Amino acid sequence: MGLFSKPIKTLDDLFVHTLQDIYYVEKQILKNLPTMAQKASDPQLKQAFQTHLKETESHVSRVEEVFRLHGHEAKGVNCPVIDGLVEEAEEVMSDADDPEVLDAALLSAAQAVEHYEITRYGTLAAWAKQLGRQDCASILHSILDEEKRTDQKLTQLAESKVNRKAA
Repeated sequence: MGLFSKPIKTLDDLFVHTLQDIYYVEKQILKNLPTMAQKASDPQLKQAFQTHLKETESHVSRVEEVFRLHGHEAKGVNCPVIDGLVEEAEEVMSDADDPEVLDAALLSAAQAVEHYEITRYGTLAAWAKQLGRQDCASILHSILDEEKRTDQKLTQLAESKVNRKAA
């Protein structure tokens, strides 16, 4: 148990804790996507980051709605996974000299985050359904679908041009 968190004894406790985790993740993404968009040299990659920034703002609002529907205050808990992914991305961004290699690195970092979000939202939607919270499950599933579409767009961008240019 964390120093300031309550024990996780039930699936409901685990649901709320994981919801707090993804809330923190989304807030970290909001902080870091503008820098990634600024550093991207490929116009389509830059646009993908800017588009996802707007989507992420919507994700934060919808996660806050899930908190409200479930009767909890919207707050985050530190997520070592996202902190590590952000740290790794910052390190690579500072080490990459070639703009095309930097684009490939940025894209890879973004997909690592997307994959984490996909696992979290999939789990949260399943748990919400198990807890009889179809209202929450529906919201979480809609975010999950958007995260999957973002990942598909990034994959298409990587395979069609960014990785080839970096090579």
